[in-house]
Amino acid sequence: MRDMGYERREAERARYAVAAVFTVHGAVTGSFATRVPWIQEHASLSAGQLGFALAFGALGASCAMPLAGRISHRFGSRTALRGLIALWTLSLVLPSLAPNLYTLCLAIFAYGASSGMADVAMNALGVEVERLLGKSVMSGLHGMWSAGALTGSAAGTLAAHLGTDARAHFALAAAALTALGVPAAGQVLDVRPADDEEPPPRFAPPPRSALLIGAVGFCAVFAEGASLDWSAVFLRDRMDSSAGVAAACTTGFMLTMAMARIAGDAVVNRFGAVRTVRAGGVLAAAGGLLIVLAGDPAVAMTGFALMGLGIAVVVPLCFAAAGHAGPNPGQAIAGVATITYTSGLIAPSLIGGVAQATSLVVSFGVVTALSCGLAGLAGVLRTAERGGRTEVSRPAAAVADPRP
Repeated sequence: MRDMGYERREAERARYAVAAVFTVHGAVTGSFATRVPWIQEHASLSAGQLGFALAFGALGASCAMPLAGRISHRFGSRTALRGLIALWTLSLVLPSLAPNLYTLCLAIFAYGASSGMADVAMNALGVEVERLLGKSVMSGLHGMWSAGALTGSAAGTLAAHLGTDARAHFALAAAALTALGVPAAGQVLDVRPADDEEPPPRFAPPPRSALLIGAVGFCAVFAEGASLDWSAVFLRDRMDSSAGVAAACTTGFMLTMAMARIAGDAVVNRFGAVRTVRAGGVLAAAGGLLIVLAGDPAVAMTGFALMGLGIAVVVPLCFAAAGHAGPNPGQAIAGVATITYTSGLIAPSLIGGVAQATSLVVSFGVVTALSCGLAGLAGVLRTAERGGRTEVSRPAAAVADPRP
């Protein structure tokens, strides 16, 4: 029988490995986001055409996410994640090579599909680590994703400032991130199915347990997408702020989310998932009210900071709850991720549509109302509150082997 201290040390090592994978995944996203203007110019796209092409990222992710569980079942979680993270980092190059709208749509579809599959695989492994350690770790993992996104964004901003061709930038970034991500993925838990366990279906609707959990994630991601894409516009148009102040508001929102996620596990372990999300919903709603009622940029920026603080840990806790809610963590996480990705897809366009018909103030009134929904729906995350202490009915052989 293995020493429990040894198993805990190995689980902690696997936690750091998964955290590194989360960081690499975020760095790819941050790198891509900074060069979207270059891609638009290179492919000669209008703003509407660019928006249409970018939507294919979420579409690709939603279509491919259900495949992640089957790939992990076939090859084992460690080998699967190594392949999927390499696919994701290397796919960064594709959008920069597209010369027109049609090829860019295909490139971003492939980029989104690889992102979604790697996302599901690494979150499922995060849940396994949480199960072994018996405490919340998902918020911190997502905090590392945010830190990676900020790092990739900073490097991309420098590359854009220097006038570097995005094809060269992406090729260098993809090579470096692959060199970091694949070895890290080689140190994660190796979860393998029992010999008689049936593989998950290639495509399946989200399990019932994931629907209400997904609704919580939908509210949070809607607020996140609206704030990321429209906070700068809100300050520029409503507050008549300078471009620098407007950009600083978005950066501040991202930093608030990153710091809250990194610190979030301590809060969750102290107060539980349900109370944390309820309090977060109250904070986010208060931030939304400040945004709606703001008469100067400082008040609006405070509102966006509170919004980021309130929603920061919600999505990590939704993934944790999904992973603990049934016998197939990958399928449940894929279901929740599909719902949240859909929210991220529709939020920016819906905010724009409401603003066009009424005003941005009314748009953020909608965001505030959804933030209130977080407090009301928080109870569905009760399975995540037990974290790694929850016993899940799985075949005896379908356990995580922490040994490399």
